[in-house]
Amino acid sequence: MPAVTGKLATASLALALIAASASTASAQKKYDTGATDTEIKIGNIMPYSGPASAYGIIGRTEAAYFKKINDEGGINGRKINFISYDDAYSPPKTVEQARKLVESDEVLLIFNSLGTPPNTAIQKYMNSKKVPQLFVATGATKWNDPQNFPWTMGWQPNYQSETQIYAKWLLKNKPDAKIAVLFQNDDYGKDYLKGLKDGLGAKAASMIVIEESYETSEPTIDNHIVKLKSTGADVFMNITTPKFAAQAIKKNAEIGWKPLHFLNNVSASVGSVMKPAGYENGQDIISADYLKDAADPQWAADPGMKDFLAFMDKYFPEGDKLDHGTIVGYAVAQTLVQVLKQSGDDLTRANIMKQAASLKDFRTEVLLPGIQINTSPTDFAPISQLRLEKFKGEKWDLFGDVISADVGG
Repeated sequence: MPAVTGKLATASLALALIAASASTASAQKKYDTGATDTEIKIGNIMPYSGPASAYGIIGRTEAAYFKKINDEGGINGRKINFISYDDAYSPPKTVEQARKLVESDEVLLIFNSLGTPPNTAIQKYMNSKKVPQLFVATGATKWNDPQNFPWTMGWQPNYQSETQIYAKWLLKNKPDAKIAVLFQNDDYGKDYLKGLKDGLGAKAASMIVIEESYETSEPTIDNHIVKLKSTGADVFMNITTPKFAAQAIKKNAEIGWKPLHFLNNVSASVGSVMKPAGYENGQDIISADYLKDAADPQWAADPGMKDFLAFMDKYFPEGDKLDHGTIVGYAVAQTLVQVLKQSGDDLTRANIMKQAASLKDFRTEVLLPGIQINTSPTDFAPISQLRLEKFKGEKWDLFGDVISADVGG
């Protein structure tokens, strides 16, 4: 009998060890829909057509970058399956594509979908489904609201912070300015306008002489520029997307209006705005940035810029290195890769958001020196620093120090 008892005990111990081993393995790997041992399925929505189609290059850059990551073995052994759809910058279409990605394609998360109105249209849906709406490609202040929208996070500096920086510069350097504002008539344009007014404070009413809005459905904004000039304004606050920004710069030159010109960061692209508008027409325009500019020779020997240019040559040779969208796509894709690396084998949606809210002094090396990415459970605004820049020749020249400007949601 003792021998039999010993065998039973040994068998029981073996079974217990197998069970414990299986339990440990399952504890090490946790997946939600869209993640497996071999794949991470990422959704994206971009305006590859329509009035904001210039931004489509961001999605194409991201697709190329994830191909590079896959060629190098993926993330923790898993390949990225990047599914990107066109919404033509139309919120109803965005809703349709988001539902398709979540319910049909069954992605783990939606990443860097572009535009304030499109992302606004899907924000409640994404949060009700508890699917990350991560690193949205819009600087609206509303994305930094973890208390009410814990599944939505921004990435770039927010619009209100940016125009507050311009406002503070004007109050110091041109306090008697007469400001003409052109803005896109949607949440994006209104967010920038609010930042400007908040930054000017009590002087906003006297300094802003006209607030002129335009619709994205308009083929041209020429008539608006003529109207702004007629006010006698000596400062032009240009809150437009690339197509209309280039039109505004051209029209200013055509009618001989030469105000001090501020151009919002989302259109401060050499390739998609300044070059088509004519370099000679864009001289001395002021903007703000947080990323290095491939057109700037000061970064020629910079390791981060060398890596970016080598990536473009190999994986996206048809892409325009001078288009700001390529460096944005590259930098934000690197940030997502960092989050996925931090997530390890716990590829649940909750852990993705936890890791995205745990970035400490992270840098993609195409960020300007001194600028870092930081998040926390109460801070969903990864980048909150900018530097002013002025367009000279065929590139942007940085001036002044790194400026921090946090505006909460």
